[in-house]
Amino acid sequence: MKRKGLILIHTGSGKGKTTAAFGLALRALGQGFNVLILQFMKGQKNIGEIKALSHIDLPVEIKQFGRDVFFKSRTCELIDIYLANQGLAEFCEAMASGRYDLIILDEIIMAIDFDLLKLEDVKQAIARKPPELHLILTGRNAPAELIATADLVTEMREIKHHYNQGVAAQKGVEY
Repeated sequence: MKRKGLILIHTGSGKGKTTAAFGLALRALGQGFNVLILQFMKGQKNIGEIKALSHIDLPVEIKQFGRDVFFKSRTCELIDIYLANQGLAEFCEAMASGRYDLIILDEIIMAIDFDLLKLEDVKQAIARKPPELHLILTGRNAPAELIATADLVTEMREIKHHYNQGVAAQKGVEY
């Protein structure tokens, strides 16, 4: 039986969108899938998930399309737009290659929200998805048009966060 490729979105202001996507990648790898993770707006190499996956011999690739900075505002530079569009082009090439069973577009929704990518360009790319390919998109503020294309949407909602008590990002929890 041929599988139906699903489109999953993890959105919302709460923590855990990327972590949930990486968890699904691990599940897919356990089932013998070939996985590609494309990270938008991220260039940090010391992230726990990336470090862990680099130590295992499974068919997963991770590519980052961002600078090694944390975006605290919508003030972006031309390099950020360039890198995001490189990531979108990589996504289109990866889909066309037929090599992957699951592609994760981590923070692509934020790239749209920060005007690094045009929503219409992302929608057109997704429309070319092969029928058996699973896609996961993550990021805050998913637009209604993108939500309409998805088979499953999960909203992460912050109820309480240790940042508000002055606790800084913790190794092994936030990164």
